[in-house]
Amino acid sequence: MSAQHKLVDTKSFTSGLWKMNPILYLMIGLCPLLAVSSAVKDALGMGVAVIFVLTGANVTISLIRRVVPSHVRIPVFIVIIATFVTTVDYSLTAFSPQLHKNLGVYLPLMVVNCIILGRAEAFASKNNIINSALDGLGMGLGFTIAIFVISAIRELLGQGTFMGLNVLGRNYTPFIIMLMPPGAFLVMGFLIALKNSIERRGQKNVK
Repeated sequence: MSAQHKLVDTKSFTSGLWKMNPILYLMIGLCPLLAVSSAVKDALGMGVAVIFVLTGANVTISLIRRVVPSHVRIPVFIVIIATFVTTVDYSLTAFSPQLHKNLGVYLPLMVVNCIILGRAEAFASKNNIINSALDGLGMGLGFTIAIFVISAIRELLGQGTFMGLNVLGRNYTPFIIMLMPPGAFLVMGFLIALKNSIERRGQKNVK
């Protein structure tokens, strides 16, 4: 039985965490990664927003996939995604205005984020609700884990802090490049290389 027809396929969840991680493998959704991953708090806020929007959109699109004409599916997907993004946007405005300010334009731009729209088209529109929810949750968590690790390294090296707390002392000389977009690319590149190295070693051990 194909994964598409399985009622519950755990790979729908686990693949996004590691093997097909949206940042470290698919390399999509990099725009918010570059912009908000210089501080752990902002990165976690974006990660939670992505999880909510991605999971909610996947479930909704899977629910209506059989009744949406194929020639209008993309506009319908965008409207659904925009609804969830607007919910997050208004919620942050009300309950966490500073985080909302820090995320800036990258929060509403989630409407056309490659991760969210891509999973809607590639997965949710072809699979059942349970697997679509697992896919959204797995991809969202994979994004959050990756952006958290990248932001922790960038904040630590770029400011000497973690979650705003000074951990390297006042005498630490920050690497300012880590707070700039090139710093995000450098850290991401090292993490991708580490991931590939781990996978190659795993394949050798299996053989």
